Amino acid sequence: MRIFPRRRAGLLLCLSAAALLACSPVVETRGFLVDDERLAGIEPGRTTAREVVGRLGTPTSVAPFDDRTWYYIGQRTEKVAFFAPEVTERRILVMQFDETGMLQEMDELSEEDGQTVALVDRETPTLGRRMTFLEQVIGNLGRFEGQN
Repeated sequence: MRIFPRRRAGLLLCLSAAALLACSPVVETRGFLVDDERLAGIEPGRTTAREVVGRLGTPTSVAPFDDRTWYYIGQRTEKVAFFAPEVTERRILVMQFDETGMLQEMDELSEEDGQTVALVDRETPTLGRRMTFLEQVIGNLGRFEGQN
């Protein structure tokens, strides 16, 4: 008779642990969040591109038309249960180098520097006319004859 209270207590403990785990946030880090300690030794006019790579690693992105502009991008998000993820930390560093590989300018972008992009859900028109399902079925009748 003493076994049932122990099973109930064990079941209650397992359910409580599962409920607590379901409420804990899932933290995701994407990209590379540069910490201030690594940035301490990087100074424009004194640091080369090779030294930047040695301290921070390869950049997250390089400008498409100017390979002397590097971006280090990272963000951390938290998601609780089924709610949408919330950005808790974001850091975007822009580093510009001269022709010799010397760091000329280092800047950090904030959320205010971003631009909102309006998405358009229009369809691109195509040539020809649109056929209904019935027109397509009737149009194919007699087209496929047995070939001998």
